[in-house]
Amino acid sequence: MSPCCLRAIVSGKVQGVGYRRATQEQALQRGVTGHAKNLPDGRVEVILCGPADAVAELSEWLWQGPSGARVTHVSLETLAQYHAPGHFATF
Repeated sequence: MSPCCLRAIVSGKVQGVGYRRATQEQALQRGVTGHAKNLPDGRVEVILCGPADAVAELSEWLWQGPSGARVTHVSLETLAQYHAPGHFATF
């Protein structure tokens, strides 16, 4: 499968529960780059770039998150002209 990039906005109890760090660990296991960032409104923005199958698998995992998370919604958007980063960052 060819590489792709997605932007996910994750809603629910996703801040203060290790969501960004767990997402980073899952991304590193799958060879996916991007970032996970807290948004001021309590949601988390996640950028995922890599092989389409790995990105799809990780985008499904976003609905689960770490054990303390309670995800209520994940919106996905394909980023057609996005420059994939060389690593996965949290901030």
